[in-house]
Amino acid sequence: MSRHAQQLFDRHRETLDQAVEAITSRGFWSPFPENIKKYPEEAVKGASRRFEALLGRPFPLKVPAVAGQVGGEASPYGFELGVTYDQPEQGALIAAMQAAMPAWRDAGAEARVGVCLEILARLNAMSPDIAQAVTHTSGQAPMMAFQAGGPHAQDRGLEAVTYAWQAMSRVPATARWVKPQGKHDPLVLDKRYHIVPRGISLVVACSTFPTWNTYPGLFASLATGNPVILKPHPAAILPVAMTARVAQEVLEEAGFDPCLVSLVPDTAEAPVTKQLALEPAVKLIDFTGSNAFGEWLEQNATQAQVFTEKAGINTVIIDSVEQIKPVAQNLAFSLSLYAGQMCTSPQAIYVPKEGIRTAEGRLSFDEVAGALARAVETFLSDNDRACAVLGAIQSPATAARIDACRGLGEVLLDSEPREHAQYPRARIHTPLLLKVDASRRDAFGEERFGPISFVIATDSTAHSIRLAREVIGEKGAITLGAYTTDDAVAEQFEELAMAVAAPLSLNLDGGVFVNQSAAFSDFHATGGNPAANASLCDQGFVARRFVVVQSRRHGQPD
Repeated sequence: MSRHAQQLFDRHRETLDQAVEAITSRGFWSPFPENIKKYPEEAVKGASRRFEALLGRPFPLKVPAVAGQVGGEASPYGFELGVTYDQPEQGALIAAMQAAMPAWRDAGAEARVGVCLEILARLNAMSPDIAQAVTHTSGQAPMMAFQAGGPHAQDRGLEAVTYAWQAMSRVPATARWVKPQGKHDPLVLDKRYHIVPRGISLVVACSTFPTWNTYPGLFASLATGNPVILKPHPAAILPVAMTARVAQEVLEEAGFDPCLVSLVPDTAEAPVTKQLALEPAVKLIDFTGSNAFGEWLEQNATQAQVFTEKAGINTVIIDSVEQIKPVAQNLAFSLSLYAGQMCTSPQAIYVPKEGIRTAEGRLSFDEVAGALARAVETFLSDNDRACAVLGAIQSPATAARIDACRGLGEVLLDSEPREHAQYPRARIHTPLLLKVDASRRDAFGEERFGPISFVIATDSTAHSIRLAREVIGEKGAITLGAYTTDDAVAEQFEELAMAVAAPLSLNLDGGVFVNQSAAFSDFHATGGNPAANASLCDQGFVARRFVVVQSRRHGQPD
């Protein structure tokens, strides 16, 4: 191990030990403050200036050989970024990564984990800058971009490193095997165990959460010895490029080839992901995005271990509540946050057509649906607050989907554009809430990405549970929310969650929301239904990224 890498490991050892404890206890813990006031004032105030300095010019990274330049990002807030990036020549990049891998492998787990922890620490210090890049590529509102794009993403990266460290440190470097032979001398073997990486890792990033969904795969692969190709979405390259630059700087300072982490950008017109995914040297693939491409990877990239997070029908079932107002307010926030563009945003809300029980009397289906619509409308009535919660619609296709879905049901609350005070060309839309009968599986039984959701009239709570079980079983879900005042029904919801392998949030009506997921405590997705084949994070997410190769030879008895 290089001396510098050992120093990095020692520097961050306390954080690592605390992270190991956190994934065991599953309580709240984070080394990365989510409150922007905890960061230096100059770092926060100067972030927009530093972001503007990146615009309209090349973004330099270490590249073995350059095939060309790409760019073309446009902010959902209404302006062109104008940043260009070198596109590596694929053959030269693959060869450079393969040449760099033995030294990275042989450095050992402590060196690799030390480097990863230093990368995360530097990324954390850059959180205000990264937030600017996330805002103007994903469309997330500034505070969400800071938290989700910065400390929360770094939490998920650290979580992956922690699981990797835990898995690798359980394998001893050496062992002496002594088998007694009675009157004869014992059989003695000296054994060595090597952590051997699978090969090159391809991390395919998404446009809506370019860091949060990228860091788990990046750090799980890098910590276990695999070089990493970061393939950003063409519309959200900058946050991933900034990450790659930090990783390259730390790797080089520690005496390793900086191209162990490399950016391969492309354009929508000339995509390269399929070509990279089928490269024989690529042995690991992490993907977040559409069902169609995720399934293509699973079916075609057979030389690689493929980890996918795709789309699902996130579900809420309402059986009964103490009071409808706090429930409606909680769901209004969930429906509005980032305009339904989170992989955890609810889409299907099941309510019995005969209504629900409350502590204040029975509410009809229409009263429940109306309460949800009014809560969203009231919550977004202040335009500044609405823009701060909704953010901007990342893709024009998502905005077009709102118009296309209006005819799928009776409009309870129509989506409307909003004007941003600072960015008048921003693509901002409020949620569309539709009322449909349970027979309209064609409407609510497909993912409608964006601020589009359905209040579904069912025959009963038992019918709601049965429908949810069928739809999630077929399409998957990353979140499942439910409301009931009946303990027996609550147990039925627990059973449903296990049956469809979707994490349950029960009776949330305060400051926690179904679409939030906390690192070190919440397992994001389970890998047990069609929405994802892996969980962020668990042992299964890291253990398949390396193998253990042993050697043995005769030893002398002690």
